Amino acid sequence: MDEDHKNFKWLVLLTVIIGTFLGRLDQTIVNLALPKIITDFRITVTSASWIATAYILANAVFVPIWGKLGDTIGRKKVYLWGFGIFIFGSALAGFAWNLSSMIVFRIIQAIASSADYPTAMAILAVTFNHGKERAQALGLWSVSFAAASVFGPLIGGPMIDIFGWRSIFLLNIPIGIIGVVMALIYIKESVSEKKTIYFDWWGAVTLGAALSALVLVLDQGSLWGWLDLRSVLCYLATAIFTVIFILIELDAKEPIVDLKFFQNSVFVNILVNNFVVFMALMGAVFLVPIFCQTYLGYDATKTGYIFIPMAFCMVVASAIGGTFTGKVAPKFILFASTFMAAVGVFLFSYLDPRSSIWSVIVPLSVMAFGLGFGMSQRTNGITVVVPVEEMGIASSVLALGRNIAGSFGIAIFGTILTDATKTNVLNTAYHSVINVTNSTVYSQAVQLIILKAQIDAYKPVFWTASAVLLIGAFLSLFINISKEQMTHGHTAEDFVEI
Repeated sequence: MDEDHKNFKWLVLLTVIIGTFLGRLDQTIVNLALPKIITDFRITVTSASWIATAYILANAVFVPIWGKLGDTIGRKKVYLWGFGIFIFGSALAGFAWNLSSMIVFRIIQAIASSADYPTAMAILAVTFNHGKERAQALGLWSVSFAAASVFGPLIGGPMIDIFGWRSIFLLNIPIGIIGVVMALIYIKESVSEKKTIYFDWWGAVTLGAALSALVLVLDQGSLWGWLDLRSVLCYLATAIFTVIFILIELDAKEPIVDLKFFQNSVFVNILVNNFVVFMALMGAVFLVPIFCQTYLGYDATKTGYIFIPMAFCMVVASAIGGTFTGKVAPKFILFASTFMAAVGVFLFSYLDPRSSIWSVIVPLSVMAFGLGFGMSQRTNGITVVVPVEEMGIASSVLALGRNIAGSFGIAIFGTILTDATKTNVLNTAYHSVINVTNSTVYSQAVQLIILKAQIDAYKPVFWTASAVLLIGAFLSLFINISKEQMTHGHTAEDFVEI
C-alpha cells in the first residue's frame, strides 16, 4: 500500500461512515414518513407495512451476495455500484406514485444498501492493518449505525413536516454524490487473492429463499398469528431451504458462505454474542420511544432529543474500548460491555408515567456506553480470525446475524409485551372491585385497569431483555482471542491491490 493511501486512511473511514450512516438514516426516516405516505396513497396501515417488510427482505437476501462479489471483483467496485444504485433508487422513491411503485423502489434501495456493510468492513480491515488502529476505526464505523437511528427522528421529523415525505428520499441524492466522490478519491481497490471461477448461484438462491421466509414471518407473524397457516408455511420454507442450502454449500466449489467459518469456535462465539446482544437491545429499545410518547406525553421531536446522549455515550465508549486493544483480553472487555448494557436495560423496568426525562436518559446512556465499549472488539475480532480473501463474506454473515437478531428481538419482545398486557388485564380485573353504578365512571375504571396492565407489561420485557444480555455477557467469556492476536493486523501482502 502506497504512502499516500496511509495518509488518507482516516478519510477512508469518514467515507464509509457517510455511506453506512446514509443507508441506516434512510431506513429510520422512512418509518416516520409512513403516516403521510398512507394518507397520500390512500392505503391501509397493513398495506403500508409492506414498504418496510420489502426493504428488510431484500436487504437480508442480498447481503451475502454483495459480500462474495466484493471479495471477487473488488470491494471498491461493489461499494460504488451499491452507492450509485442507492442514489438512483432514492430518486425513484421520491417520485413514487402509488404503493406498488414505492415497494419496487424501496427494494432497489435495499438491494443497493445491502452492499455497504460487507464491503465497508472489508475496506476498513485492509486499510487499517494495525490492530489498535483497526479496532478504533471499526468501532467508530459501527457507531454510525446507532447514530443514524438517533438522528433519523431529529432530521426526518422537521423535513417531513416542512417539505413533505418525498424530501427524505431526495435528500439522499446530494449526500450520496458527496459519498461517491470521496470513495472515488480515497478508497483504493482491493480483491481477494483467491479468484472466483464459479459463482454459487444455487447457494445464493436457496439462502435467499430461506432468509426471505424467516424474515417475513418475523416481520408479519405478530399480525398473522404465530400459529397461522401462513406462519407455519414460512417455518417450513425456512427449514427446507436451509437444509438444501447447507447440502449445496458442502459440495460447492466456491460456496457463497464457506461453512468452515462455523468450525472456528471464535467466529461462532462472536456471532452468538452479537446475536444475543442485538436481539435484546433491538427488542427492548424499540419500545422506549413508544413508552415515551404514549405514557410520558412526549412528542416525536422531544423523544428524538432523548437519544442524543445515547449516541454521544456510544461514540465515547467505542473510542475508549478501542484503546484497550492489545492490553486486555477481548473476552473481558466484551463481558464488561455486555454486562453494563444489561444493567442499562434493567433500569428501564423502573419506568412509569411519573418518570422524569432523566429516568429515560440514564438507562439509555448506561446501555449505550456498555454497547459502545465492546463495539470495536466485536467487529475487530472477526478480522483476526478470518482470512482477508474472505473478509467480505465473513462480515456479511456478521451483518446477517445482527439483522436477523434485531428482527427476532422485535418479534419476541413485542409478543411478550402483548401477552403480558392480556395477562395483566385479567389479573388486575380479577383483583379489582368497582363499586359504582354510573356507566361513565365504570367505563373510566375499566380504562384505568387496561392502562395499568399496559404499563406493567413493559417490566417483563425489560427484565427478559436484561436476562438475555446477562447470558450474552457470560457467553462472551468463551471467546478465546488473545490480546496479542488482536494487535496482529493483516499486512499489505495479504491482499491484492489494483
